[in-house]
Amino acid sequence: MSTPKNPIRAHRGGNRTVRIIAYPVLILLGLVYVLPFVVQIVTSLKTDPDAAAHPLSLIPNPFSLASYQRLFGSGVAGDAVPFPHWLANSVLVTLFVTAGRVFFDSLAGYALARLDFRGRKLLFNGLLTVMAVPGVVLLIPKFLVLNQLGIFDTYAGMIIPLMVDAAGVFIMRQFFVSLPKEVEEAARIDGAGVFRTFWSVVLPMARPALITLTILSFQGSWNEFTHFLVATQSPQYETLTTGLAHFVSGSLSAGTQYPLKLTAALLATIPVAILFFVFQRHFVRSANSGAVKQ
Repeated sequence: MSTPKNPIRAHRGGNRTVRIIAYPVLILLGLVYVLPFVVQIVTSLKTDPDAAAHPLSLIPNPFSLASYQRLFGSGVAGDAVPFPHWLANSVLVTLFVTAGRVFFDSLAGYALARLDFRGRKLLFNGLLTVMAVPGVVLLIPKFLVLNQLGIFDTYAGMIIPLMVDAAGVFIMRQFFVSLPKEVEEAARIDGAGVFRTFWSVVLPMARPALITLTILSFQGSWNEFTHFLVATQSPQYETLTTGLAHFVSGSLSAGTQYPLKLTAALLATIPVAILFFVFQRHFVRSANSGAVKQ
């Protein structure tokens, strides 16, 4: 008479088999995902002939920092790329837009979540409708409005239209709805007004949502392209995205110049990557807490 198999041991054996198969596959997929970034970093350290002859080689031959030197203005006279100017414009716009979105989106989200006023549901439905509209549809109306207001091709035209976005208002509204009302009622009993309750009581409790909104706002404004494309035309207002687009299209260079282009793209990626890795733990925690509360 055969002895019945232990179900626990069989389950463990099945899990071990799955791990043996899954781990190599995941490692392979991870390497495939990381490979383009490694190629980008290595190519930024190559010379133009080496990059053109061996585009996928992972060893620079010879090793060169010429692309970094040219980006920061220490190359041949008249051959420098205005990368520092693009970087300064991107930093300026991103800081103002991120601060504006965090402040105004949280205000609007709190109003939609807690204030009882006529047309609130209609306004919220309008917000959802705006989120469903592709941004490219609004490019021409956006240009006409900026031109009519007299802020086309100015820093104001670059910053002000981006200081509030529907997705940020929606995120903050959903978080404020999940908070208990008893805390706000206690603050009002103590004599706090609506704004004081929002600023001193509710907003500190919304730290996970604020961190999420800060990361998304920074990333969105740093990588913004279409808005700057229709809001400016002068080279002095070019950001990293618009400047790199003109650069890659060939308006500022001749030939392929892969090391220079990939170096510029790499340096433009670093701030967003640093921000995400620094706040990754808070970002994941806020997402998990939001899912649990929902």
